[in-house]
Amino acid sequence: MRIEPSRLAGVAVFVPDPHRDERGLFTRTFDAAIFDDWLGVPGAAATFVQDSQSRSGRGVIRGLHGRRGRGEAKLVRCANGAVHDVLVDARPGSATFGQHESFLLDDNDFRHLYVPPGLLHGFQALTRTADVCYRIDRGHDPAEDVAVAHDDPDLAIRWPLPVTVISERDTTAGSWAGLITQLH
Repeated sequence: MRIEPSRLAGVAVFVPDPHRDERGLFTRTFDAAIFDDWLGVPGAAATFVQDSQSRSGRGVIRGLHGRRGRGEAKLVRCANGAVHDVLVDARPGSATFGQHESFLLDDNDFRHLYVPPGLLHGFQALTRTADVCYRIDRGHDPAEDVAVAHDDPDLAIRWPLPVTVISERDTTAGSWAGLITQLH
């Protein structure tokens, strides 16, 4: 497994090396020792407490979601299909605050993202179905949820497909400017 840097501070792309043969493939999707070594914190992998999975149809957008307080760290990967994954740095004081970056996550190369606390996360399904898996370091507390509209003009994120479905929560999500005032 190799690790590719992102232009967003603290974000990394973990790239497994699938073994493919006539049966199909086998790949390691997580390795605690590699993760701990990259982060430079022995035992950091053990802080993950929850695994979740979502399934979405082509064109569906989920996000942009984040957490107040100390935030949450997560590993995100697409186990089936493909997604256009987007991160927005919402950490005041970060060198990349307010910037976003997009990543292709799919079931071909099994890349997955380490998303440090303080970033907003969202994705759009690119295939008929897309299963996204999340490994999270904190239990969910709805009182800490924050959301910014996927089409916020200040962020100007380009989504590759027309939106087919979006939740009511995401339809009524706040603005980037509104979130900034809450962060300071």
